[in-house]
Amino acid sequence: MINTLKHQYLAVIWAILVLILCDMPLENVANEVPVFEGMDKLVHTGFFFVLTVLLFYGKIRQQRSYTFRILTIVKILLITASLGAGIEILQWKVFTYRSADIWDFFTDMVGVGMGIFGYIFLHRTGHEKFL
Repeated sequence: MINTLKHQYLAVIWAILVLILCDMPLENVANEVPVFEGMDKLVHTGFFFVLTVLLFYGKIRQQRSYTFRILTIVKILLITASLGAGIEILQWKVFTYRSADIWDFFTDMVGVGMGIFGYIFLHRTGHEKFL
C-alpha cells in the first residue's frame, strides 16, 4: 500500500484538487474567467484526462516497466468512475449550490477514455524503450 502511494502521489494530489475545484462555489470564478457554453464539460474532460495519465504514470513507475495489463486499465477505470460519480453525488446531496449533472459524469469518462487510448496507443507503438 505504501509503495503504491509512493508512486501515485501526483495522482492523489490531483484527485484532491479536482474534488475541491468541482465542489467549490462558482460565483466568483465566473466573474474573473471568460466562460462559454460547454466550458464546464471541457474542464471535466481535462481534469479526468490528466488524472488518468497520472495514474498510468504512477503505475508504470511502480512496475519499473511499460508492460501492458488489462487489469491496470480496469482498475483505473473503476477508480476514476468512482471519483466522477462521487463528485456528482456530493454536488447533488451535500454541495447543493452546485448542480449534479449526468453529462458531467459522461465527460469525466470521455477524459478517462482519452487517457486510456493514449496509454494503449503509446504501448502499441513501442515507446517503452524510452522509459
